[in-house]
Amino acid sequence: MERRDFLKMTGIGLGSLLLPAMHGRVIAAEALLTRLDVATKKKFADIALNAARSAGASYCDVRIGRYLRQFVITREDKVQNVVNTESSGIGIRVIAKGTWGFAATSDMSADAIARAAREAVAIAKANSKIQAKPVELAPVKGVGEVSWATPIVKNSMEVPIKDKVDLLLGVNAAAMQAGANFINSILFLVNEQKYFASTDGSYIDQDVHRIWAPMQVTAVDQKTGKFRIRAGLSAPRGMGFEYLDGNKSDRVELPGGAIVYGDSYDMKEDAIAAAKQAKEKLTAQTVKPGKYDLMLDPSHLWLTIHESVGHPLELDRVLGYEANYAGTSFATLDKWRDKFRYGSDKVTIFADKVQKGTLGAVGYDDEGVKTQRWDLIKDGILVNYQVIRDQAHILGLKESQGCCYADSWSSVQFQRMANVSLAPGKQAMSPHDMIKDIENGIYIIGDGSFSIDQQRYNAQFGGQLFYEIKNGKITQPLEDVAYQMRTPEFWNSCAAVCDEKDYRFGGSFFDGKGQPGQVSAVSHGSSTARFNGANVINTARSLG
Repeated sequence: MERRDFLKMTGIGLGSLLLPAMHGRVIAAEALLTRLDVATKKKFADIALNAARSAGASYCDVRIGRYLRQFVITREDKVQNVVNTESSGIGIRVIAKGTWGFAATSDMSADAIARAAREAVAIAKANSKIQAKPVELAPVKGVGEVSWATPIVKNSMEVPIKDKVDLLLGVNAAAMQAGANFINSILFLVNEQKYFASTDGSYIDQDVHRIWAPMQVTAVDQKTGKFRIRAGLSAPRGMGFEYLDGNKSDRVELPGGAIVYGDSYDMKEDAIAAAKQAKEKLTAQTVKPGKYDLMLDPSHLWLTIHESVGHPLELDRVLGYEANYAGTSFATLDKWRDKFRYGSDKVTIFADKVQKGTLGAVGYDDEGVKTQRWDLIKDGILVNYQVIRDQAHILGLKESQGCCYADSWSSVQFQRMANVSLAPGKQAMSPHDMIKDIENGIYIIGDGSFSIDQQRYNAQFGGQLFYEIKNGKITQPLEDVAYQMRTPEFWNSCAAVCDEKDYRFGGSFFDGKGQPGQVSAVSHGSSTARFNGANVINTARSLG
């Protein structure tokens, strides 16, 4: 099912939500609970590995995948759709004559698997005629038979549909009672059952779970027809259904009264707040353009990190191998060699696929590399990129950093962003402390619209909630706010970062890259941060 068909099926406009193409068949909810046993997957993998070696492959890896998705979609007092999909099959990647080849099949018979392996080798050999330089793989030591699973408390797929519908309709009713005119609320649930095997000697079984509960609440001024939207302040997470338990100890009240959430999300509380804040936005003062110090909450800053650090430090973009979805990168290898100052000494940004509860957390990537954490920017200096096995030698690295990923068994794995996060400040500081020293600023909470150029250098970001700061205090809500930035200037203007007690995650559930396009899920952590002297524009101001 393609994205346009899904949009037609839902019958709603989902605003800024980016929905992926959904490959596979629609199934009953009960089928989400079935599994393929590990012994059978190992047997299938060995068939592929043996067939590839017999056909002349010097290397082969096999990914057997079962990708399950459930979408529950509501609006006000109506259920608009419930969709369960399954996609399963085997993808086989090989090196023959120094060249990559790939083939995949959904037919899990022994003959079909062996045939796909031989086809992958034939493709590699054909491609070798135009290969300029043989593939150079960083070594990976086989780990034998191992398993990894997202540490969940409650499997989302086991929760009855009725309970999910009741939750969303209860959220909608609470928002309407609080003054909303419209509300869309959705549950996106994902379970990836992934099995990897390679000629390096690894057999890795992984069970990955993700959840997202987005919503959009709209308030309308009946006299003027003017309307404002406040999206939910939840973050998509690598967790089970326990994320929606609404544990009060995981809520944070920010300066100005907004509530944000950590490892537990109270969707109903957020919907009530969203209704009230959407109404407040109808009468908020429009911003006066100019220079302001910005105080950026993690619910907003994650997107700025994603676009201005995460993507431009993907090595394939840096090298010009990849240019889809907003181009290549200004952060070229000469800058890395010259110890380029990417940000102030307050800025340390690291990559990882290991932080518990994050979207990118897995035990091993789709090349069988054990995941890790590494610095990209250290005390403001560019020190590294995001690298996979056939790129490691370019930077003189002895091993991959474990950020190779495919969104399906039928897609070839390639370099994808890890979780990329801003390290917390080292000195004790809360958002309430930070605001005291700001004389003329704007506090931004939640992500909004954005644009960025083809080198990830010039950008503009909006948000959900904006508050004017004067002489260390919030004075009033603002509207029509967006800030402009040049990536190095912006990160060099970082004057302070709150401590680890304020550290929270945002993230992208459907991050697009490549052609044909693939999606992945990635989290970005940070504490609240201050950036001085940003150029703020008024997005509602008419020209001429």
